[in-house]
Amino acid sequence: MTMSFRKNFVWGAAAASFQIEGAAREDGKGPSVWDMMCEQPGRVFQGHSGAIACDHYHRYKEDVELMKEIGIKAYRLSVSWPRVLPTGEGRVNEAGLAFYDRLIDELLQAGIDPWVTLFHWDFPYELYCKGGWLNRDSASWFADYTEVIVDRLSDRVSHWMTLNEPQCFVGLGMEFGIHAPGDKLGLREVLRASHHVLLAHGRAVQVLRSSAKVVPTIGWAPVVVAAYPSTESETHREAARAAMFDFQTVWELNNDRKIAVWNNTWWGDPIIFGKYPEDALEAFAPALPPIQEGDMKLISEPIDFFGANIYSGLQVRAGENGKPEALPLAQGAAMTAFRWPVTPEALGWGVKFLYERYKKPMVVTENGLSSHDWISLDGEVHDPQRIDFLHRYLLSLAKSVEEGVDLRGYFQWSIMDNFEWAEGYKERFGLIYVDYPTQKRILKDSAKWYQQLIKNNGVLPLLGQE
Repeated sequence: MTMSFRKNFVWGAAAASFQIEGAAREDGKGPSVWDMMCEQPGRVFQGHSGAIACDHYHRYKEDVELMKEIGIKAYRLSVSWPRVLPTGEGRVNEAGLAFYDRLIDELLQAGIDPWVTLFHWDFPYELYCKGGWLNRDSASWFADYTEVIVDRLSDRVSHWMTLNEPQCFVGLGMEFGIHAPGDKLGLREVLRASHHVLLAHGRAVQVLRSSAKVVPTIGWAPVVVAAYPSTESETHREAARAAMFDFQTVWELNNDRKIAVWNNTWWGDPIIFGKYPEDALEAFAPALPPIQEGDMKLISEPIDFFGANIYSGLQVRAGENGKPEALPLAQGAAMTAFRWPVTPEALGWGVKFLYERYKKPMVVTENGLSSHDWISLDGEVHDPQRIDFLHRYLLSLAKSVEEGVDLRGYFQWSIMDNFEWAEGYKERFGLIYVDYPTQKRILKDSAKWYQQLIKNNGVLPLLGQE
């Protein structure tokens, strides 16, 4: 059993601006809702903040050199909207824009292709005070911001993602209030915000198509509610497929995630098919957002690839009358440090089901785990669990490729340990260990393993075999 991927497969790693950059008040950067969140007592683990984070703003050259050493082919980064536009609109902050100029040049010089995400949660505070995503003008704000970035970077950047995980920044941020901006809104307001977010996506795609200096390849990066069948039988496959795309089934099976917008079709169907799913419209009927003429056409501006952020998933079988049932985890089942279940099959099947439904080339835009990592007595960071986790998930992914999925790339989350939102610095997802008091970087064993995997384009024997 080995893994085999296409010759031009993109092996990458990812990070996000607020999680690694720091320099929260430097060179004219404006505040974001996450700066606001970090200032509020009890919102983030032990009062941690992103004020310094990994100090990537000052150490980007060192970090790019480490990426080069690992051998990644592409780096998925995000741009901080308020670093470029301190109030979210109007005046451009040249110093902030120049940072991304330098970072892109450094990556290209190292032979690393930049894949730019336009929004990864650090929404400008001043625009939040104007209603944020609840304001329909947010789509125009986002389009204007996109125009600034495209004008400056699109002569060297060809791969773009509009949004990262709207399910989280709308659902966790605006419905449950555990992420920024920390609001607890009703269903009517949450759905209105989600519609405006989708409009913003469409407007950004329009800007990229019309203004990019190099022909753009455009996608997005949703979190995926993944499911996989208990056996290969078609009956159980259909049950797992329903657990990903049937609104009521998703709602019933994910009883620990009853977030209104925590599903695949509410977001994916409008972007690909130009319409909201009928079962969701029926379920949300009393609270549906105002939809104007032309909205769905705008939202479904064509994209080139469908991203997928997948970490775990549900094992599903067909129960009585074929109704999907989620199988409980076995006692003592493997868990990551974040207490997420280790379910490798979720990656392969999740990508496969998405490809079958939306028929777009796929890119795994995030996958990885938080592990209990520390510097050992020998000065190294040994993380065998991460190596085993990645190997298992990639074997599952390779199986989906063998079965016909058009998979273009894989981005490991994340390139380095970083500020993990409400969890602060408690969780370590990185291939590179960051000692926050000293900002020293150490390649973990998993980084060296990933280096060899990239060098061999995924062709590696199973662990423990020569």
